[in-house]
Amino acid sequence: MNHERETVSLGAFEFESGESIPELEIAYEAYGEFDGDNAILVCHALTGSAHVAGHRHQEGTAGQARAWWDDIVGPGKAIDTNEYFVVCANVPGSCYGTTGPASENPETGEPYGTDFPPVTVTDWTNAQRALLDELGIPHLHAVVGGSVGGMNVLEWAKQHPDHVERIAPIATASRVDSQCLALDAIARRAITTDAAWQHGDYYGDGDGPTEGLALARQIGHIMYLSKASMEKKFGRRSAGRDATRTFPTDPAAGFFPYRDVESYLDYNAEKFVDRFDANSYLYLTRAMDNYDLSAGFESDADALAAYDGEALVMSFTGDWHFTVGQSESLAESLRSSDVPTAHHVVESDHGHDAFLVEPENVGPPLADFLEVGVGGKAISDTLDDETDTDLEFAPVHSSLISD
Repeated sequence: MNHERETVSLGAFEFESGESIPELEIAYEAYGEFDGDNAILVCHALTGSAHVAGHRHQEGTAGQARAWWDDIVGPGKAIDTNEYFVVCANVPGSCYGTTGPASENPETGEPYGTDFPPVTVTDWTNAQRALLDELGIPHLHAVVGGSVGGMNVLEWAKQHPDHVERIAPIATASRVDSQCLALDAIARRAITTDAAWQHGDYYGDGDGPTEGLALARQIGHIMYLSKASMEKKFGRRSAGRDATRTFPTDPAAGFFPYRDVESYLDYNAEKFVDRFDANSYLYLTRAMDNYDLSAGFESDADALAAYDGEALVMSFTGDWHFTVGQSESLAESLRSSDVPTAHHVVESDHGHDAFLVEPENVGPPLADFLEVGVGGKAISDTLDDETDTDLEFAPVHSSLISD
């Protein structure tokens, strides 16, 4: 697989907030060969990087050695790099090579910290469009992404409707609901109330707000798992004899078992704080929570009215972060704008993480969609023959296709 990893300077960049920085660098990875009309942009999720495919360690990814979607992107896989030229770019505000709060401000020689401008999903899209211009790619065969990366996909259809033939927003929605807004707010508060956060100016002074970031990540992990998957994976079991508590606790805790689910959350939190920046977590969650597809328009359908390509919306029954109902609402908005749309519903207990850990369910419909559009066999095979495709809402265990 032909693979390149680069960082490109886009020069001065103005954010949606109206603030600017003197230089925006974008880290990206590209796979395959570009033939003029086979480019696919993959948009990563909240704490992902440009390292979408390939197992080898990547310098600059702060420990994210394994690619986050290697089961989907690569030779002979759903996004086949023998057929497509695939680009994945790290978004502004992150800490995986693209300019963000931890980057050096060339005007001061110090990290930006919280002086970095607020970032939005629109900013991500504009930066990706500028990157593709630098790479000589005017038009995309498809834009694909999951979670907040799916919002990034929707923004492409909204902002650049003539530049994309097909969109595949996966495990996402037009906006975050109030329950998830509340949990994200608590996660951010865990960071900002950690004394080591120091109002965002912690660089070069110890480890920063590791305990606050760890708590934020633990809240995130709970959001990404379903109730059924947590019960199946952990139940009420105690952790193994060798497991030790890694975070401060109350004296009475020694009388009670250290449970498997606690050990899992502690372990993943410890790994996360070694590879991610706390300020970036604040910035990126705010970008996600702020996103509203209908912003500037009367409705989601109006926001998508100029898009004349095709769409595959994919959702998972165990996902309570972005639900099947939210995906169906998105699909209805696309249909209302006369966009040929398939809503493919996967029955899964994995929760929100299903789009990452179930390649056998994600890959076939995605591959068919990229090749032939909404009429793909792997999509239509899941359709209940008794389902009326003109219904305004699809049963949650079927896929809905509209021409």
